[in-house]
Amino acid sequence: MSDGRFELANLRVTVEAIEGRSVCGLAVGDWFEVTESSRISIPAGRHFCLYALAAVIPLLPAKMRALDPDDWMARDSLVVCPDPDERLTMRISRTDVISLRTDDLT
Repeated sequence: MSDGRFELANLRVTVEAIEGRSVCGLAVGDWFEVTESSRISIPAGRHFCLYALAAVIPLLPAKMRALDPDDWMARDSLVVCPDPDERLTMRISRTDVISLRTDDLT
């Protein structure tokens, strides 16, 4: 019988490239982390553009889970912000795998 535990990866999303002008004020190397399934952390004194965040959010739940190595989601980790002036690219990376209890989440 299952004890209600499962594993998810914590993630870091890092600005990897900006090929246009940075209208939102992000710079290469800026990042945020998603931990414990739903907590977002941004370094003190920094920010992250709402539109860049919106572009990456739909992919995060899948990137947190174990994936078949041949699944495209396991191989691809780049996301582009929708602002055509910026051409900002972000990379989603797994930082570590944690164990969570189903009863502790909604």
